[in-house]
Amino acid sequence: MTASRRTGDKPLPRADKPAPARRTRTAWFAAWLARPLASFHLVVTIALLLTVLGLVMVLSASSVESYAVGKSAYSLFIQQAVLAAFGAVLFYIALRIPMRLMRQLSFPVFALSVVLLVLVLIPGIGTEVQGSRRWFDLGVVSVQPSEIAKVTLVVWGSHLLASRQTEKAGYKDILMPLVPAGLLVCFLVVLEPNLSTTIALGIVLSSLLWFGGLPLRMFVTIAVSGAVAAGILALSAGYRSDRMRAFFNPGDDPQGIGYQARQALYSLADGGIWGRGLGQSRAKWSYLPNAHNDFIFAIIGEELGFLGCALVLGLFALFVYTGLRIATRSMDPFLRLLAASATTWITGQALINVGYVVGLLPVTGLQLPLVSAGGSSLAITLFMFGIIANAARHEPEAVAALHAGQDGRVSRMLRLPIPEMYSPARAQAARARAKAKAGKPKPKPKSGAKPKGGMKAAPARRALPPSGRGRAADPRANRAVDSDSARRSSRSTESWRSTRAWEPSYPMKHARERGDSR
Repeated sequence: MTASRRTGDKPLPRADKPAPARRTRTAWFAAWLARPLASFHLVVTIALLLTVLGLVMVLSASSVESYAVGKSAYSLFIQQAVLAAFGAVLFYIALRIPMRLMRQLSFPVFALSVVLLVLVLIPGIGTEVQGSRRWFDLGVVSVQPSEIAKVTLVVWGSHLLASRQTEKAGYKDILMPLVPAGLLVCFLVVLEPNLSTTIALGIVLSSLLWFGGLPLRMFVTIAVSGAVAAGILALSAGYRSDRMRAFFNPGDDPQGIGYQARQALYSLADGGIWGRGLGQSRAKWSYLPNAHNDFIFAIIGEELGFLGCALVLGLFALFVYTGLRIATRSMDPFLRLLAASATTWITGQALINVGYVVGLLPVTGLQLPLVSAGGSSLAITLFMFGIIANAARHEPEAVAALHAGQDGRVSRMLRLPIPEMYSPARAQAARARAKAKAGKPKPKPKSGAKPKGGMKAAPARRALPPSGRGRAADPRANRAVDSDSARRSSRSTESWRSTRAWEPSYPMKHARERGDSR
């Protein structure tokens, strides 16, 4: 009997054991995720992969129909590639925008997007296509202001709620004026009409309220009210009610309103596990309408099979992990709300698109982010990805690494600015200074004057002392005084004005910042 088979002896190790190799790869990936700029690299990689996959699939799905109408087979692909290049420029600009400037401009840009939503409804200014007035025709490209409104609502809402969170505001301050402004934007988009974008805006508003700390009871009430309103809107117009009828009764009109959804299922079934091969789709030969746009996921399933669909879903799942990782690792409340809300919006829109392609949801017309054909949607989504990547570079570990010179090849190649460290104490002091400027100055009592009745004068409410006098020289005293005054401040007009004075003060060493955050 050999030594490996003796009783009580352990078997000899095999030369080709796969388990240690798997453990080594897992340990390497975990070590890579622990690197300071891992979140930034993940966001850039996901955006690049989804954009390249979208360009390839748009070329495959649109070539036949473009050639059939007398155009070049590459016409839609060239248009999408140009807009992807423009979106890459927006991505780079978003990487370079300082967070201070982004928060200062959040409300003016949001107000401008609301004005654009009003202007697009005016005949002669907005372009009407298939009964919907949603676009500004600029000749070379058409711009959809509702796509811009998604980004501006996310940024301004995050700024507003972050300012209210630091003041420990009540529920009324969380709801006002965010909810009325969000409902106004949804109402203007419904007038276009555009129910799909209204649903996306509802996801943005709901995610802001959820991550902003709204109680579960109030959140459920608002969510149920929004679902009821969406149901009423879905049944109010003819084409929307037809979509609902086709979803609940798919066999009633298979050659009419239910044709597109049935062809999408046939396309997915035809792909199987491995797919028919890139460019070998049958449905794109005028069998599946909007194959390059709303139903591009069906073409992915037909040409790349189940594995291709799993790759797309895996990239979006990795994006969810990365976005929430950025939100949990950020110290700035604004960045936490921004990353979490933007991740929820983009992922929710992707899940809705995949849901109606596979028949789990009624057809809404929401595009698959970065993959479906659509100029303004692609560029704006890339801009939002750039903002999320910028937030990833503001993680405390990333800021410390960048200040230490560990910027990596990507940052050196792009010449990105080094972000500044967020300081809660200085941000709180800046808000107190803004409140002092917004309030009316009180007359100072004359020197030597005594209060009436011979009683002692009531002590003045503590405020941040001027620099260079007494306790003002001690930064710890400034933090204590400021935090006490913030707890005692009123929640009415003061909180509204203080949202303009976010002022996250940054220049601080990483070690000291970690000590203050405890």
